Amino acid sequence: MSPAVPTAEPLAGVRIVEVSMLGPAAITTALADLGADVIKIEPPSGDYVRRMTWPIVEGVSLMHLHVNRGKRSIAIDLKSPEGIAVFEALVETSDVVVEAMRPGGLARRGLGYERLREINPRIVFCTISGYGATGPYRNLASHGIAYDAWAGIFEPEIDDAGYPSIPNHVSIGINAGPLFGALGILAGVIQARATGEGAEMEVAQSDAAAAFDWYREETYRAYERPQSEVTGNASDNFERREPAIAGMRGGVRYQIYRSTDGHVLFMASEQHFWKKFCDAVERPELFERWPGSEYGDHARGNREMQAELTEIFGARSTEEWVNFGIEVDVPIAPCHTPKSVADDPQFRDRLEWFSTEALGAEQLPFPVKIAGADPLVPTKAPTVGEHTDAVLADVLGYDDDQIAGLRASGAVT
Repeated sequence: MSPAVPTAEPLAGVRIVEVSMLGPAAITTALADLGADVIKIEPPSGDYVRRMTWPIVEGVSLMHLHVNRGKRSIAIDLKSPEGIAVFEALVETSDVVVEAMRPGGLARRGLGYERLREINPRIVFCTISGYGATGPYRNLASHGIAYDAWAGIFEPEIDDAGYPSIPNHVSIGINAGPLFGALGILAGVIQARATGEGAEMEVAQSDAAAAFDWYREETYRAYERPQSEVTGNASDNFERREPAIAGMRGGVRYQIYRSTDGHVLFMASEQHFWKKFCDAVERPELFERWPGSEYGDHARGNREMQAELTEIFGARSTEEWVNFGIEVDVPIAPCHTPKSVADDPQFRDRLEWFSTEALGAEQLPFPVKIAGADPLVPTKAPTVGEHTDAVLADVLGYDDDQIAGLRASGAVT
């Protein structure tokens, strides 16, 4: 029996109806990248994400070009009975309905989960919103950075005028929420196909930001227990460090050092890595003087060692140190910016940009590789209602007269 041919579209045959506004539409982006048929339901006026944030690429926002790539757009007036009928017909043929806006928007139109499961008992219904469908903040208006502020992802920085301001940081909630949601959707589809029963689920981007930062939050909780029960690392004489990276302040064997042309991150906190490094740079006396503990020893506060390492690392380029790390088997990483990382040879080898010609702007691919399959290049993010006729014809089987009638009534555009 010959082996199956790998496909870059493992979700081919999964259909998702998505009612979305703005960034939460990212919940289905990865699913579309993997071959799911994502039908984006838009009002006749369209999703104004096309005009939001920056950059604006030839009149269309990069956010829209990215989060809605690979999807089909059908413009439906969900305030009209005919539009509702089209929506319900799509639900009948689909695996998933996504409500990517404030929770309850579809229910207010008579299209909540109970109605949807009457139409299709196998439907998986997922709502993604800012603070979720419950709790005192469920109706609080918000934007993406709110979830990071709420979850304690960053601390305010003080600007030159003395005012608090938002620090530069990677937005967690708006990225983690869609990924957690997509994972839940896939679990729901697997269950529905096995049992014939759908599911109702919801994800809050605020919850996702907190869950993503579990290490710091759970460390603080652990430290509420007595010292006799929860301690620090043996290499620090069991002193309790601050959670996560904050506990690495003052580290020396695990620290950033200047190279001749930039910076590198040195990570020899395990004793065997530290010995390899000292031998390879022909400084065995450093190991003899400061052998350290077997694991997790950052040599915090050892300024003499830091001065020695500063001189050593300042003698070679970043590329030379990375090659040294590969050859000697010592963990060393180049320090990049979001701009410079694209020039790194590891980036160039693994992450091939989708072209402007294909998607309207250069974009990064979904970062999961399927062995033996070429990556699927998604289609460009749609214009409002770009696929209305095609969806009505190939999904619902409507003929030209039916489509013309719907357009004449204003139910679709």
